[in-house]
Amino acid sequence: MIPKAYDNGDNNSIESTAGKIKRMVLSKEGRTKFNILPDSEFYAYPKFVTHVDDRFISNLTNLYRKCLRPEFEILDLMSSWVSHLPQEVKYKRVVGHGLNAQELAKNPRLDYFFVKDLNKDQKLEFENCSFDAVLCTVSVQYLQQPEKVFAEVFRVLKPGGVFIVSFSNRLFYEKAINAWRDSTGYGRVQLVVQYFQCVEGFTQSEVIRRLPSGADLENKSPLSSIMQLIGLLSASSDPFYAVVAYRNFKPV
Repeated sequence: MIPKAYDNGDNNSIESTAGKIKRMVLSKEGRTKFNILPDSEFYAYPKFVTHVDDRFISNLTNLYRKCLRPEFEILDLMSSWVSHLPQEVKYKRVVGHGLNAQELAKNPRLDYFFVKDLNKDQKLEFENCSFDAVLCTVSVQYLQQPEKVFAEVFRVLKPGGVFIVSFSNRLFYEKAINAWRDSTGYGRVQLVVQYFQCVEGFTQSEVIRRLPSGADLENKSPLSSIMQLIGLLSASSDPFYAVVAYRNFKPV
């Protein structure tokens, strides 16, 4: 039986089975989206596309080589048809989550997958301390209840388990939350850091940045920047951001 994940009382101090949401990071306005239709409708048809460039993928795969070991059980949260895990490594178990079953079924790294809209229901149907690592790749910008999702990630992580959140500057503009759309690269990093900080028990976050050269940024026209932002144009080099933290062995 899965333990109760949340107390529906005071939103400023929400209990979870493995920690506490100390504060809510986002305002009501910050959680809103341009497209208010359910995300399940937006993702009803598969999108077999690569949302970031080769350099981003290389940076991410190298980070996974550093942080993940073959004996790990991994939850790939908000996944798709590719997970960007190192091809040469076979992990004990990789469980995928997403909104489109066709995409997830095409992902060769997944041993199992499930479909769930985390903006409707944040509870993860796993026992406490089920995974050594949780991944969230170029998708954190769509979470409307990130505090509760991060608390659930904390719950399903084993003590010492790692949560790796990676992102660039691309997004489906109409489905990203207002707080993300209106921010900068630096501001988005700080937003994810705050998501970790608001859950009692995560270690201090490590921030990793791999940015394009100044020339790359200066040579982009305003139109190309806008097209890249909404995912219509590939960047010559996508910025790479990752925020990494661990579930502490002992309560903080």
